[in-house]
Amino acid sequence: MYTDNPKIQSQISTWLAFMFWLISLMIIVGGLTRLTDSGLSITQWQLFSGILPPITNDDWVYYFDLYKEIPEFKLQNFSMTMSEFKIIFWWEWIHRFLGRLIGLAFLIPLIFFTFRINFRRLISLYFIFALICFQGFIGWYMVSSGLVDRVDVSHFRLSIHLLIAFFILSLIFWNYLKIKNIKIQTDNINTIIPITFLILVFCQITIGAFVSGMDAGTIYNSWPLMGNNFYPDDNDYINLFKLSAFSDPSLVQFMHRNLAYLILFFYLYVLIKVYKKKLVNMYFVINLLGILLLIQVVLGILTLMHGAQIKFASMHQMSSIFLVAASIYFLYINTRSSSQLSG
Repeated sequence: MYTDNPKIQSQISTWLAFMFWLISLMIIVGGLTRLTDSGLSITQWQLFSGILPPITNDDWVYYFDLYKEIPEFKLQNFSMTMSEFKIIFWWEWIHRFLGRLIGLAFLIPLIFFTFRINFRRLISLYFIFALICFQGFIGWYMVSSGLVDRVDVSHFRLSIHLLIAFFILSLIFWNYLKIKNIKIQTDNINTIIPITFLILVFCQITIGAFVSGMDAGTIYNSWPLMGNNFYPDDNDYINLFKLSAFSDPSLVQFMHRNLAYLILFFYLYVLIKVYKKKLVNMYFVINLLGILLLIQVVLGILTLMHGAQIKFASMHQMSSIFLVAASIYFLYINTRSSSQLSG
């Protein structure tokens, strides 16, 4: 509880719900920016002057000339026209605009509530704001990796950028659940189980970012086998145990596939455990997790079999938002019920 004032509590919960959906939109647009290869279209980091998009033809020529200086244009998009450049520019501009909007939409209400609530009660929210600011820096750190000596951004930096976004989203949703003070029954399972499930999901998001960053979804477009085999035939088994495996497209895809199987098996273990113990209050969330997990797997398979087409890949990333939210809720109700039992 941030305050005993129900009106302010309601205002904070509404604000956090709004921020959850705004950041979800940011993740979706970020995914589309990556899928359309638009992320390197703006080659400068202009925190304030970059708020306004190009207006005159001279403005557009200026930005296009900057883009022509980087390897992506010289080696890959050398035949790009101004009209084509405008399309990728707008994707990146919208992505950055949303980042600025998120910062302001979080900071202004936070200052407002600071004058009405003891600062120490808002430390967790100030921590989230610090992460939002840090995320802006990581975004530029990611983009800068693709401006020299390569035609795309580092998949490692891309994964950090995406992980922080999901971490911020998770913290906001966790604080929202706390402020809503949802009534939980005392039946629960060991908290290690939902923590493990959440860690597995975040690991899968990381590997998924590797797949996206290296365009690894455009190879081995078959399922359940990778071509004619379970293991990619362009690699030896020993390569899977080397650090270089995380920079190998076929091995990263192999990891992404099999981590999905591991998550499914772990989910089935939890499902059996919940129903065997007749933890009725867990039925809703465990069934919801199963539905979302199934949707995510099906979308992943469709994305793979269609060569990472934008419509399937974007839905695959979108569904991951709901899966993470459900995983956070699963952890929350077990943590809350455990604290109630100990109290």
